[in-house]
Amino acid sequence: MRPLRAVLLLVALAPASGCLLGPSYSRRPIEKPESWIEPVPSGVAADAATGFALFDDPVLDQLIATAFERNLDLAAAWWRIEEARAQLGIARASSLPSFGYSAGAIRAEPSELVQPSAGTVEDYSAALDVAWEIDLFGRLRRSTEAARAELLATEAGRRALALALAADVAATYFTLHALDDQVAIAERTLAGRRASTALIRSRFQGGVASELELRQAEIEEATAEAAVPSLERSRARAEHALRVLLAEIPGPVPRGAPLAERALPPDVPAGIPSELLERRPDVVAAEELLHAATARIGVAEALRWPSLSLTGAVGVESRELSDLNSGDASFSNLAANLVGPLFEFGKNRRRVEAARAGAEQAALAWQQAALVAFREVEDALVDLRTARLEQAARERQAASAGAAVRLSRARWDGGVTSYLEVLDLERSQFSSELAESSAREATFNSLVRLLKALGGGWESPAPPAR
Repeated sequence: MRPLRAVLLLVALAPASGCLLGPSYSRRPIEKPESWIEPVPSGVAADAATGFALFDDPVLDQLIATAFERNLDLAAAWWRIEEARAQLGIARASSLPSFGYSAGAIRAEPSELVQPSAGTVEDYSAALDVAWEIDLFGRLRRSTEAARAELLATEAGRRALALALAADVAATYFTLHALDDQVAIAERTLAGRRASTALIRSRFQGGVASELELRQAEIEEATAEAAVPSLERSRARAEHALRVLLAEIPGPVPRGAPLAERALPPDVPAGIPSELLERRPDVVAAEELLHAATARIGVAEALRWPSLSLTGAVGVESRELSDLNSGDASFSNLAANLVGPLFEFGKNRRRVEAARAGAEQAALAWQQAALVAFREVEDALVDLRTARLEQAARERQAASAGAAVRLSRARWDGGVTSYLEVLDLERSQFSSELAESSAREATFNSLVRLLKALGGGWESPAPPAR
């Protein structure tokens, strides 16, 4: 049993021995702004950790929770994490001894021509085997380091997917609200224009209105009539798209309060630019992939050096099955094998070069992810500010258009102007009300894009049931 004791002693002492080849990962310097160019809305808390709860909409919160629970892409992301965790376990296990067992029974009758009078030969054995590669140059440790970084990258990728999913649900939800509003505007406009057309037709038949006024009224009625099914089609498609995000077949989608009855949240968790590298899951994933690629350089470097493997076995062997339990049947062995490359026409050197090239690509990808993150935040801040200004202008435009229609109708009723003026202003009112609704939607969705650009902040979804 002494060889086994020696192996176990080496297992205990090995972690303290051996060198570690290849560069150790450290974050490279990256240019980042000290503050945002676009002013952040007043009242913003730099350390706020909120997400779409800012909208204070229980219906939206429930839709996002349902998407986290049921979305198929997010479920697949969880299994990618499990796969990466298993790969890390494999890498860790590769650095430890492996134990196995073997047993055999042989009964042979050699040829009399080869072994005259040999008779029947029997051999029975049972053994416990052990094999272990000593990690002299850190190949196995670097492999474990790379697998750990890839697991963290996969987990960050799942968070990025959850962030994109929540943003898609919120954006589609607000689009549905806007389309509800626009369908109502079109239906209300259509009802008014049908009444106006009927009135003009009766006046035309009485010789009071001209045919031109009648035809113009019919044109405007048909315009409003065509807008209703067009907007209904867009609304149905948006509902179907949202149901797919929830992993549900097409059907109705619940709504909260209309957008016109809501106040946009004043507080946005913008934070400072340097925090973005830690908050954005896609940036975190890119950096972990860079870490993994850096560790792979050490793996390639270690392949250029020899490896030391230990093998051993303890067991019993006898020519008679009944003698296996006797003390004389026991055996043991321990062997060490040192193997290494001698001349492979530069293959191992090329492995190192390939690993270094892969690490440089990963570094550029991480830097690009950070630059895109900074740009998306600045874009979203600009979008939010300008969308608020546009919404305010559209609201004033719609209010003025409504007042102008009322005045024009009064003038027409008094015989001061023609009905063509009324129709022209009603057309302007219809367009301005639709534009107001679209501007309100753009304002809410610009805040959705800002929350997504900042890296979210809600609680991570729970793993799917097994």
